[in-house]
Amino acid sequence: MQRTPQLRTLPLLIAGAFYAHHAVADDATAAAAATADGSPMQQVEVTAAHLKNARIDLSPNIGTTVYSIDRHMIDQLGQGDSTPFNEVLLRLPGVSQDSKGSGSIHVRDDHANVQYRVNGVQLPESITGFGQSIDTRFVQQIDFVTGALPAQYGLRTSGIVDIQTKEGTTKPGGRIGVLVGSHDYVEPSAEFFGTQGPFNYYLSGSYVSNALGIENPLPTRSALHDRTKQSKSFGALSWFLDDQTRLGLMFGTYNGRFQIPNNPDQAPGFSLTGQSDADAGTSKLASSQLDERQREVNRFLVLSLQKSVGDLNYQVSAFHQYSELHYTPDPVGDLVYNGVASDTLRSNSSSGLQFDTSYKLNDSHTVRAGLAYSRQNTHSDNSVAVFDTDGSGAQASTDPRTIIDNSSKTGKLSSFYLQDEWHIAAPLTLNYGVRFDKVSAFVDEQQWSPRVNLAYQVAKGTALHAGYSRYFTPPPQELAAQSSIDKYANTTNAPEVAVSDNVKAERTNYYDVGVSHQFNEQLTVTADAYYKKIRNMLDEGQFGQALILSPFNYDRGYAKGLELSAVYNRSNWGGFLNLTTQQAKGQNIISGQSLFAPDELAYIANHYIYVDHDQTYTVSGGAHYHLGDTQLSGDFLYGSGLRLTPDGGAPNSGTLPHYTTVNLSLTHNWKNTAVGNIEGRLALVNVFDKSYLLRDGSGVGVGAPQYGARRTLYAGISTSF
Repeated sequence: MQRTPQLRTLPLLIAGAFYAHHAVADDATAAAAATADGSPMQQVEVTAAHLKNARIDLSPNIGTTVYSIDRHMIDQLGQGDSTPFNEVLLRLPGVSQDSKGSGSIHVRDDHANVQYRVNGVQLPESITGFGQSIDTRFVQQIDFVTGALPAQYGLRTSGIVDIQTKEGTTKPGGRIGVLVGSHDYVEPSAEFFGTQGPFNYYLSGSYVSNALGIENPLPTRSALHDRTKQSKSFGALSWFLDDQTRLGLMFGTYNGRFQIPNNPDQAPGFSLTGQSDADAGTSKLASSQLDERQREVNRFLVLSLQKSVGDLNYQVSAFHQYSELHYTPDPVGDLVYNGVASDTLRSNSSSGLQFDTSYKLNDSHTVRAGLAYSRQNTHSDNSVAVFDTDGSGAQASTDPRTIIDNSSKTGKLSSFYLQDEWHIAAPLTLNYGVRFDKVSAFVDEQQWSPRVNLAYQVAKGTALHAGYSRYFTPPPQELAAQSSIDKYANTTNAPEVAVSDNVKAERTNYYDVGVSHQFNEQLTVTADAYYKKIRNMLDEGQFGQALILSPFNYDRGYAKGLELSAVYNRSNWGGFLNLTTQQAKGQNIISGQSLFAPDELAYIANHYIYVDHDQTYTVSGGAHYHLGDTQLSGDFLYGSGLRLTPDGGAPNSGTLPHYTTVNLSLTHNWKNTAVGNIEGRLALVNVFDKSYLLRDGSGVGVGAPQYGARRTLYAGISTSF
């Protein structure tokens, strides 16, 4: 991991400069090889570098906190390119772990609210569940931007994951590999890339199958009924129309199938004709034999035109994205154990435009502006089997009936921003601007958001930054589908609270201050503090068997925290260490009330409570050592535990036990063999086989117990050609 300085005028303060040096060396080697075999150097290489720098310059990071992960850092992780993308992000300060079904990661104690950008284009939001639709394999570098963001960034603002993808080289090539491991883990993968005249291409694909797709609800080594099969593909194609113009096409697909793991020895709660006797606590279908499944699909396509004309740069992009999540219940078991069997299909189609431009007025001012528009069409189709109940709420019939509950919504999002990067003096830079966002979906809301960020170079190697940003965060339309409460009156799916106001947009005043200091060429340390004052505070939870998160609002809330980071690097070894402490609380739930119990709502109405994903302390670190073509690396992750609700206690007032996991990996490269360069990999994840809880099934909006994966061994081999 490397820390990016806050001032563009600073010398490069990359603690991982060794990694950057290797990247330059590799490019030089490739160029030399191209010349040695008689093929001329392509002008497209120079053009690509120029346009890439111009594209990056469209996105200012003045006054923000930026952490970077490069290819070398990814290679150090146990699974290398096959590491799930959320686990790559866990090596960053301010990022805490959660279960796959509850958002995977939390940035600065926020739930989700993370924006993903690929080559400068914001990816449309998808309906996510267990899977990771972004494949680490196609990533060249990740810039992780947090703090008080400039006006260019809006809507999803807890963290910006800005990905620069791999691109083709002058000499065409590729990579084919396979990774195998515990729990029947098998993942073959392939990459192909190259340049032919003005055409540049990069293509990748992978397929994974294993028997531990979702966190185990038990502390055992293996889960019952937990197989997954997932496929991913990605492509980035570029046509250089001239030295200043590039036409690009990006596409990606993800298809995931999951079995929902079973929790054995559960007592049935309802009687179904011929299937169970709830009074005797028995069922013909044991809870260990349920067959619940979930399928997830995500596809996106982006067409971009980038142009550079003197001091003017711009990029315009058109995109389309489709995502779908389908939960299939066990038609008998869900009724017997939960009283509800809901076949749920949620789909979302989104299309839109994004335009960003920058113009250098003079040596002191660079003006940037942009706009974005998207149109979403969301469908929620539900076939819900339920039992009728009597006036007391008790089951009145053992014969279920089916309720059809379908809905759809078309929503629109519009945004505009204008900002100026002002170099006041050599050590001082001010970035100020304003942003306007408007959403028209389940609610119609809008906001003007001022932004101001200041960066100051105190001395050589030392930089300060501070900023204020006003944020406007609409609820994710694909999750905010409103159910028809009245349809379930006098059934086992009737809510205890028959009110459910529409989810509102979150509005935040965000303050951030930080410092970065380079002690010497090897050691860089950073510190960053933030405070967020929030109205209509958004959160999400799992309510029901289907792992589809539902958003809701606290009337007010706040979040605060401190991040410390250190990166050390020498010629053949290095390491990093991150420490985060944070707190987030909310009061008075004002939307989606039907999701909660009356006593929960009554308590939260008059008390600030911890949000369920709050974790007080998170520590991550790692080290690597090179010996020729062999690399040994390791990393660890410590969490003080997410929240729980004790028996008889206030909501989210307790803390799960802390945990520490340690991972080790060994890689070796055999160069210039008869089949190309070969890499071998061995990795041990959770070396000490710790059994730890991510969730215990309690807490506001928490679905089921979930344990982290036990010790897992991986072995892989790949060849580059």
